[in-house]
Amino acid sequence: MIELFKSGGPVMYPILLCSVLFVAILIERVFHLHRAQINTNEFVAGIRNILKKRNIAEAVSICEETPGPVAHVIKTGIMKHDRPKSEIREAIDDAALHEVPRLEKNLVVLATIAHISPLLGLFGTVLGMIQVFNKIQELHGRTVPGELAGGIGQALLTTAAGLAVAIPVFVAYNYLVSRVGALVWDMERSATEVVDLLTETEREYEV
Repeated sequence: MIELFKSGGPVMYPILLCSVLFVAILIERVFHLHRAQINTNEFVAGIRNILKKRNIAEAVSICEETPGPVAHVIKTGIMKHDRPKSEIREAIDDAALHEVPRLEKNLVVLATIAHISPLLGLFGTVLGMIQVFNKIQELHGRTVPGELAGGIGQALLTTAAGLAVAIPVFVAYNYLVSRVGALVWDMERSATEVVDLLTETEREYEV
């Protein structure tokens, strides 16, 4: 395997670096998004029951103990429970704007790897073919298959390596983007429910 890697030439090293970065980012993102995922319906239902009892401190405490962006965004809204609806909504939107970049962290790196890996493979292919043509020139057109095998092998190996990295990275990127989209949708839906609940509760309390 090491010999095969070396046969691909110097371009194999940046391709290897791309694969290492991909694995590291994928593990970190999957772990982070797994921790951020909660049962939103159950969580919001619990918060709703507590808020109906006017127990603001307990609701805030539960949000602090619950991991993930949904709980943090809802906590921000609850802290503004005595403010007008527009102000509560604005505070929640600001909190969500800070949470989304955390969810999308390093996704742009994965997208870059997915794009440059096949290009690196193509670059290695070009270098391999240049090597082949240089060898043909040295032999004055009298081609010997064994003499050309190194350049052709390098061209094929780098192309294969670039695609072998790019394909799983592209799949992982789309998977992570879909997970982030689901979490953002949960945040928006939960925030809307809590804003409505807080304003209704405040009106009932005033009456």
